[in-house]
Amino acid sequence: MTREEILRLCDHTLLRRDMSTLDMKRACDEAIEFNTASVCLPPHFVAPARRYAGEGLRICTVIAFPNGYSTTRAKREEAREAVKSGADELDMVINLSMLKDRFYEGIVDEINAVKSVCGERILKVIIETCLLTEDEKIALCRLVSDSKADYIKTSTGFEKGGATREDVALMRKYCAEHIKIKAAGGIATFEDAEDFISLGADRLGTSRLVALAKGF
Repeated sequence: MTREEILRLCDHTLLRRDMSTLDMKRACDEAIEFNTASVCLPPHFVAPARRYAGEGLRICTVIAFPNGYSTTRAKREEAREAVKSGADELDMVINLSMLKDRFYEGIVDEINAVKSVCGERILKVIIETCLLTEDEKIALCRLVSDSKADYIKTSTGFEKGGATREDVALMRKYCAEHIKIKAAGGIATFEDAEDFISLGADRLGTSRLVALAKGF
């Protein structure tokens, strides 16, 4: 794949807690320049990014990030606000406590509650693979497949580990065909990116590839 083809599959991501409006504008400019799939920003910056970039850039944001243990009602309202502010895509962190308690129905219900306010907008479900056993990863692949989500996503990038090749391959094996996969965290090179795509990733969450492309 060419660098341009890979960048078109990237959510150009900036989720630093200390980022400024200038940082947001720079990320939007880079996403437009390199034709990335979207720019992924904190909820606070969705409305300003929409005003700044107009309709020519897809804006992604995060819900219950990075811990995921907000209540379902809080996640739904956060998603509603993000949609109202102009978000095109929402990346939601699941409640891992529900998983540990084997409250599987609650996980599906929560995903669907968030999706209900997303409408046609893309909903990605972050499962934080580095905190899971293999059996838990498989269970979540099946639960996300049973929900109305559009994507399953490996990681927030804020935990001890990010995407691995093994996890992406596992997701592609156990998720339903209609569920797309987003690999995020630790994608440092274009070679890494191409590996993840070849294993089944449909989208990549990264900031490093645009930086590399600027270097080229």
